[in-house]
Amino acid sequence: MRFEHTIAAAIAPAADPKRVRSLFLSDLHLGSRSCRGDRFADFLRHYRADTIYLVGDIVDGWRLRAHWYWPSTHSDVLVQLLSAANDGSRIVYIPGNHDAFLRDYCGVHFAGIEVVDQAIHAGADGRRYLVVHGDHFDRMMERAHNFAAIGHRADRAALAFNAAVNQVRRSLGLPYWPVTQWAKRKFKKAINYIGDFEMALADVAKRHGADGVICGHIHHAVIHENFGIRYINCGDWIESCTAVAEHADGTFEILEWMNQGSQPKRKLAHQGAGEG
Repeated sequence: MRFEHTIAAAIAPAADPKRVRSLFLSDLHLGSRSCRGDRFADFLRHYRADTIYLVGDIVDGWRLRAHWYWPSTHSDVLVQLLSAANDGSRIVYIPGNHDAFLRDYCGVHFAGIEVVDQAIHAGADGRRYLVVHGDHFDRMMERAHNFAAIGHRADRAALAFNAAVNQVRRSLGLPYWPVTQWAKRKFKKAINYIGDFEMALADVAKRHGADGVICGHIHHAVIHENFGIRYINCGDWIESCTAVAEHADGTFEILEWMNQGSQPKRKLAHQGAGEG
């Protein structure tokens, strides 16, 4: 009975969901304890889109192989996505490195969800965007499988430290501070990781004759044109809880879903260069 109640609540949309042309969502990591499936499902209740792109790492096959974890909130996400497909949304699933097992099913439709290796999105303003997860262009990925188990343990330790720090901050009346996200950004910037990744994605978009690229993978939501092409990263649903929306006029916006039932914090809402 409790499970049925959860699913029913997940299906019911918000009273007045916002309509956008396209939604781009990545790095949810269903099957991981760090996944914010509750926020993701709530976000989907408040938005309707003509096309929804799932830009990789929606399911965390690495974690599920190591230890099965699948609470009802993760099932709620699947119900919301299937409900959106049933309501007429086109849903395109582009697997990433954590759900790479789905690459064996590219070209297959599952209950209205298309699985493809990459896609070209035609923007409302006529611009063409290469949509790809991005792991193929990550110079650190070649060592990722060797360190997957170590990374899993480090991730859990970092999340525990993050929770402890923010418990103290709450007791002092201070706002939430994503310690792990701050640490990862500092480390990655120190080795020019983000810049190298963005440049590689911009180059491959140019080779495809596209005007921009939309990706995920590095959990860093941003929109800019630093490399002579529009680069858009969706962010993640572990710490930042971000998505990218395309509006009817072709503008793109980064949305940050801060709390369930709340309106999103809009981080960028115009065409052209900018920072997330």
